Amino acid sequence: MQLITFETVRGPRLGALLNSELVLDLAQAAERQGEYAAWLSSMLALIQAGEPALALVRRLLRASEPAQCLELSSLRLLAPLPVPEQIRDFANYELHVRQALASSMRLRANAAPDPEAALTQLQASGMFAIPPVWYERPLYFKCNRFSVVGPDAVVEWPPFAQKMDYELELAVVIGKKVRDVSEAEAMDAVFGYTIYNDFSARDVQAHESQFRMGPAKGKDFDTGNVFGPCITTRDSIADPYALQMSVAVNGEVKTRTTAAGMQHSIARCISFLSQSETLYPGEILAMGTVGNGCGYESLSFLNDGDEVTLEVEGIGRLSNRLRRGGRGGGGPATTG
Repeated sequence: MQLITFETVRGPRLGALLNSELVLDLAQAAERQGEYAAWLSSMLALIQAGEPALALVRRLLRASEPAQCLELSSLRLLAPLPVPEQIRDFANYELHVRQALASSMRLRANAAPDPEAALTQLQASGMFAIPPVWYERPLYFKCNRFSVVGPDAVVEWPPFAQKMDYELELAVVIGKKVRDVSEAEAMDAVFGYTIYNDFSARDVQAHESQFRMGPAKGKDFDTGNVFGPCITTRDSIADPYALQMSVAVNGEVKTRTTAAGMQHSIARCISFLSQSETLYPGEILAMGTVGNGCGYESLSFLNDGDEVTLEVEGIGRLSNRLRRGGRGGGGPATTG
């Protein structure tokens, strides 16, 4: 199933795709069928209700008729989970990590009076080598769960930044409360999958990283966390590592890849996080930027007005335009 949140004059509504063109308003359909609608008041309510609510959605979809549905193209989609319970983002692809560290080193050197001499010195220092701990355990940072927007929202270019970038990531939505869960059982905690674009101010991030602490204003600004266009439930994706992924800027494809090659599996990441810590339904775990999944790796950055489109097989397309002085608005989006 593919589940969306869309905007109406009555506020956000939860929907399910009947096909690539039609959406069923789930709460409305439940009321029409005399079913329990409170589970379907929001995406978070559905996730928290678990399997009984998913079974209800399946019944409603089977009983629905096209005439009872809305046209997807007429809807303004929001982030499928507009305010997640938590967001964590892993660095999980070695090619991306290696190339991003090399770019960070180059940016640092470029700020010196003699960039080439500075680059040689930084290379010899070993400061930008991948540390052994990255191979040993899943490493992540926490994101601002209140700065989330969805498909076709305008992403604001923060005025303190000069170099803006996108990131192509597969994200996992937690659907079950777990603590100290084993890797063998961890996938049972997955509700579904969505796409994540972690917009980043690279010049600010590179400057802040000199303190060797997690990212700060380089990634913390309104509209910087983009999710969508839907959540595809776990039972609809046989192998998340085999999913085809791509990113395009203004229609020009920048990379095509798959979700394969994670240093730490999804199950490993969930199990690791749950050590002496409870994970809750509605948390989002981004699995990390895929290799060549951002401009930073080649030191190519976005311009004002650029449209970035991420696509992941089985989930859909997530498009956003970056604007100086923009405000996060939105319009229709496509799933598939």
